[in-house]
Amino acid sequence: MTATLDLARQLISIPSVTPDDLGCQKIIAERLSNIGFKTEHLPYGEVDNLWARYGDQSPLFVFAGHTDVVPTGPVEQWSSDPFSPTIVGDVMTGRGTADMKSSIAAMICACENLFADNREIKGSIAFLITSDEEGPATDGTVKVIEYLANNNEQIDWCLVGEPSSTDTLGDVIKNGRRGSISGDLTIHGVQGHIAYPHLAKNPIHMFAGALQDLCGEVWDNGNNHFPPTSFQISNINGGTGVTNVIPGELNVQFNLRFSTEITDLQIRERIENILNNHQLEYTLDWSLSGQPFLTPDGELVDATKQAIKSICNIDTELSTAGGTSDGRFIAPTGAQVVELGPINASIHKIDENININELDKLTEIYLEILERLLT
Repeated sequence: MTATLDLARQLISIPSVTPDDLGCQKIIAERLSNIGFKTEHLPYGEVDNLWARYGDQSPLFVFAGHTDVVPTGPVEQWSSDPFSPTIVGDVMTGRGTADMKSSIAAMICACENLFADNREIKGSIAFLITSDEEGPATDGTVKVIEYLANNNEQIDWCLVGEPSSTDTLGDVIKNGRRGSISGDLTIHGVQGHIAYPHLAKNPIHMFAGALQDLCGEVWDNGNNHFPPTSFQISNINGGTGVTNVIPGELNVQFNLRFSTEITDLQIRERIENILNNHQLEYTLDWSLSGQPFLTPDGELVDATKQAIKSICNIDTELSTAGGTSDGRFIAPTGAQVVELGPINASIHKIDENININELDKLTEIYLEILERLLT
């Protein structure tokens, strides 16, 4: 058993369903302390966070990740206990194998290998680990970033260990993410008897035209790095559950994943204009969970590409597809941010898994990135 596999199994065995860490960060802190990192535990609310730093010089390279995992779903549908990592052939199954405890293990082992011969680096390395990535993400990375800003800590390069690969390790790295904004919309009508529609106002009927306009709106055309902005209804609910009552309200929840071609303020204005043009009475609560960000070609992207080519002998693809990650909290500080981790085909699924042959390769990639940037 390799060092990376051994540590990954140790972390996966801990049932750290968000926001619980249950001791994962203690294990990480001990391993990092043993090679010279200074560690700080930063709890906020129910969330555990860890900041560990080696060195006090710039530039600062940060490994970012999370110890929390999503719930398992029906345990009886798993082929083995989700928190007893099980290896069959080359495949290890368990919750957190791909998302993203294996990445954390590879990060730690890369640093252990880097300092195995007391090598000096030109700069500093840090770990930013949270247990609030899979949850609301209100007491995790965002709070640590605020803490670092108050202490004049400036991140230059950040590698987030999210599972970015598609078909083979390293074939895709994320050098940006779309923004995400959600709306909770209530259309106000007048409840009444279905036989007397002139005495009521049906909010479902009233909203129909606006819904058509919202779904047909071309928000932007995207660009070379981002697809066009997408509007999607996620939930819609109206009615009392009987057939003879016109409802008084309609609730609609929606989300837009947006590119750098449009701002969240422009989205809000255009949606509210559509609603107003249909003369609707409504209330609308907005929730912005992240701005779009992009890390163009530069030191971090180049070092990551070169390391993947060296270890895996493939040319990687840059992508901004997928959901959000904690990179959205780090990029606004001015840091260059990329995401690189295992294959993501099984994440959040029953029998989440990883090919164990990828673990040492991922460790080697992380190590070479450090060597290219800091030695």
